[in-house]
Amino acid sequence: MEIINLQQWKFSLGDHRDPWAPGFDDESWEEVIVPHDWAVSFPFSQENSSGTGYLPGGTGWYRTVFKAGPQEGRRAFINFEGVYKNSQVWCNGSYLGRRPSGYAGFRYDISHCIRPGENNVLAVKVSHEDIADSRWYTGSGIYRRAFVRIHDPVYIKPESLAVTSTAGDAEGTVRIAGEILNSAALKAEGILVQARLRGKDGEEYTARGETAALESGASAPFGLALHIPNPRLWSAETPNLYLLNLELRSGAGGRDFFYPAPPLKIGIRSIRFDPDRGFFINGKNEKLKGVCFHHDCGCLGAAFWSEVWRRRLGKLKAMGCNAVRMSHNPQSPELYDLCDELGFYVMDEAFDEWEGCKNKWVRGHNVYPPAHQGYYEDFPRWHEQDLADMVIRDRNHPSVIMWSIGNEIDYPNDPYVHPLFLEMTGNNDAHKPQKEREYNPQKPNMERLATVAAELTGIVKKYDTSRPVLTAAAFPELSSRIGFFDSLDMVGYNYKEQFYDADHKRFPRLPILGSENGHHLEAWNAVLDRDFISGQFLWTGIDFLGEARGWPVRGSLAGLLDLAGFEKTGYYRRRALWSAEPVLYLVSCPDGGEEEVQPAALFRSWNYGPGAPVRVVCYTNCGEAELFLNGKSLGSRRREGDCLSWTLPFERGKLEARAADRQGREITDVLESTLPAVQFHLKCFDPSLPEPEGRPSSAHRIVQVELELRDQEGRLCVMENPLVQVTLSGEGKILGIENGNLADLSEYRPPRRRVYRGRLMVYVLKPPKEKVLLSAASEGFTPASIEI
Repeated sequence: MEIINLQQWKFSLGDHRDPWAPGFDDESWEEVIVPHDWAVSFPFSQENSSGTGYLPGGTGWYRTVFKAGPQEGRRAFINFEGVYKNSQVWCNGSYLGRRPSGYAGFRYDISHCIRPGENNVLAVKVSHEDIADSRWYTGSGIYRRAFVRIHDPVYIKPESLAVTSTAGDAEGTVRIAGEILNSAALKAEGILVQARLRGKDGEEYTARGETAALESGASAPFGLALHIPNPRLWSAETPNLYLLNLELRSGAGGRDFFYPAPPLKIGIRSIRFDPDRGFFINGKNEKLKGVCFHHDCGCLGAAFWSEVWRRRLGKLKAMGCNAVRMSHNPQSPELYDLCDELGFYVMDEAFDEWEGCKNKWVRGHNVYPPAHQGYYEDFPRWHEQDLADMVIRDRNHPSVIMWSIGNEIDYPNDPYVHPLFLEMTGNNDAHKPQKEREYNPQKPNMERLATVAAELTGIVKKYDTSRPVLTAAAFPELSSRIGFFDSLDMVGYNYKEQFYDADHKRFPRLPILGSENGHHLEAWNAVLDRDFISGQFLWTGIDFLGEARGWPVRGSLAGLLDLAGFEKTGYYRRRALWSAEPVLYLVSCPDGGEEEVQPAALFRSWNYGPGAPVRVVCYTNCGEAELFLNGKSLGSRRREGDCLSWTLPFERGKLEARAADRQGREITDVLESTLPAVQFHLKCFDPSLPEPEGRPSSAHRIVQVELELRDQEGRLCVMENPLVQVTLSGEGKILGIENGNLADLSEYRPPRRRVYRGRLMVYVLKPPKEKVLLSAASEGFTPASIEI
């Protein structure tokens, strides 16, 4: 087996005459590294859609060359993990096909057109002219990995491999099923299949099976079972993984040929959703503390870099999060690998719309008229393959615990209606005109959804029966009454906590969870107070581009992390609710007499005018805390709800909170008044990721450098926003600079950006073993450098 990573491409925005031809002159084209999203290289403009972040689309072409060794009966496939969208692919001038979906992974057999030992030319056309095709930012281009995989003449078909497990304290069982194909010109005289499962301490378990002789071009199924005594079980708390290697040997006694398959990391675990008691992992009841997120990374656009998501997921994990929802589409395969490794339960989601087109806002949220572009145009022809491909691709991940076949497909009047309700208002309908809330018989009848849901559920179960199928319902007060839930194994409610009790009684066989929820305490208490609710998924875990309320804000501020992956105030509020570790965190804001202050209004700052009234809020999971100002106690408060608060006149100096954790140990948190910022502090986040076994190796890696604004005493200054110029020396490039400010309309491409709330994130692309020097400078500040 041979894997050829395709990272270096030539790119041109715009259409050309026959750029698919091998002899086409692409000398003047831009050199880019895949994953690549061209849209974030352009200015934000009100001429583009607010729904997709005020960034452009267009038509782009990619070209690359690769060399492959002798074929000798081997099969070669070009693999794309995500191209947005309407991709068309050629190899050496031969047209391979088209894939409309921008989220589905796909591959083409290029065995017939590959030229061993020569330059092979790949060309990809990407068409994203309908930029109002989504309610969030999609990106444009080959934004996930691309690679060529060349299989040995006898190989296991990748799409056939299915691994399931059962778990017990004394023994775990791993069952492996697949299909072997003989692509050699000659008959294979008998094939020995061997599975080797290796644990982290080197322990190994094996199983063998044999198939009959395979004629050329023939295939045969196989099945194996491994029994593991006292297995290390996988869960979010203990994400233990085993490495599965499959080997094929053909010939008498399996001695003639040896064909290894790509290794696979698996987890041994059992899952169960009980309609009365919620979610169980390995027999243990656990609440899902989940977040939803979209796929962009701010200045990087939709381009997927595993290092960036490792940092993001690590912060969510530290917050107490144990589950994520892939909203509202299959995401990069590498993200599921990270969830397996770091320990997250995954709701895998296929679609945001089916046959009916949702409103796509182009001039701000709920500003009429909307656009009506999107996936619904491709759903009739492609839904079966897109859904099947998601399930087949992701079914071997232990982190995936449920399949969602759709998000808010039943959203009222968007477009589905029903005479049972002469007027309907959805959870996101602020300022929607009255006429748009009323029953209109010219719109599609919502009863159609039950038929489509049954079809989609059947497709999922054709390829996996080990996980439940659900949908994230937006208007169950109607959809639950017209058969929408009948084919589902469980149901998710979006912002409908008020129906939990009544619908639990109406549907006693259906497990229920919050598939999309607000951040308010009442939504979480609705989970804690009900054993039958498995958990919740907050909207959202991370800010994202698109779904903009209106210019100049170009994205959603709903996250707990900002676009740069820095913690917002709401992060610490949620950490106090979800984390088992002690939490004590001080923030403040000018006091305006409000009974409750939302996290978005609170800052990590103790700088105000003399005597100004200030609201001080402490997020904690300790029972009570005492506040001190310059050593003087301002009294203790017992925690009621999710925070403690004081109102006091500002006095410059040191604000300190003290509390005791569950073991009685004192913990403290301090806010100090700062001096004017004069210096930068640079810190490198480099997870030094090992190359995943059986995946294409990377010639380029991202290093993340956090820049902080500090005063002469080294304290973080959050209220100043100087323009910072960044330079890089050595073999590498600055891929982007993100500050997390969604109202900052400056272009992403230049190597400069304003600090926001004391921080910037700089993304550096470099070869893994090369050293580079990153420098930051701004007028009036001491320059800073860091060697990477």
